[in-house]
Amino acid sequence: MNWVLGNLDTITSNLIAHVWLSIPPIVISFVLSVPIGLVVSRLRKRRGAAHATGSTIVVVASLLYAIPSFPFFLALPAILGTSILDPVNVVIALTVYGIALMARSAADAIDAVDAEVVGASEALGYSPAQRFFKVELPLAGPVLLAGIRVVAVSTVSLVTVGALLGIANLGFLLTDGLKRGISVEILTGIVLTIALALVIDGLLVLLGRIVMPWTRGTGRAARSVRRRAAADVRAGEVSA
Repeated sequence: MNWVLGNLDTITSNLIAHVWLSIPPIVISFVLSVPIGLVVSRLRKRRGAAHATGSTIVVVASLLYAIPSFPFFLALPAILGTSILDPVNVVIALTVYGIALMARSAADAIDAVDAEVVGASEALGYSPAQRFFKVELPLAGPVLLAGIRVVAVSTVSLVTVGALLGIANLGFLLTDGLKRGISVEILTGIVLTIALALVIDGLLVLLGRIVMPWTRGTGRAARSVRRRAAADVRAGEVSA
């Protein structure tokens, strides 16, 4: 406890750096994965080469997560021409890992949207863009949220690897604690990393409830609301 009180400035600065390294990859990987998932979903609904291409994209994206993180962090400066201490290396690497996790979830989320509801929106004259933003994306929201929560926890954890390159984050408390044999410092780094992951996960859940209020309920009531919403779209098709 004395070590924590005596090193609050170091802990705080590394915590803030960890947050700033975590948020951009989470956001960017989500923004990039949704269109990838849409393309994959469209391709998988076709036959022949198109279907195979969609499946291949998902497999290739998933394999990106198999790249060892530390060698990847070391290789990026040579590829990008950046300094090895440049935080952008960590952000790009974690974005790649985020896409590897999120691309399949995004494709599965869009695939899971009720085909009848999608067909009803087409009959109502929705353009492809309107159909996606007004029908498919909202209905795919819960699955997308589940996917981005996994990405968030993974990203917060992987940021610590950047400390091995000398980039400030909570991982510094782990590496420094190991070098100096200070178990309290190591424990502080572990606890704060877990706590940060839980906080970001909780914020994502809260954000999901705000932007997707129809998912707040559970059980029979929530299913009834979703069925009525789908019925309204179909009714609009009939009246049109």
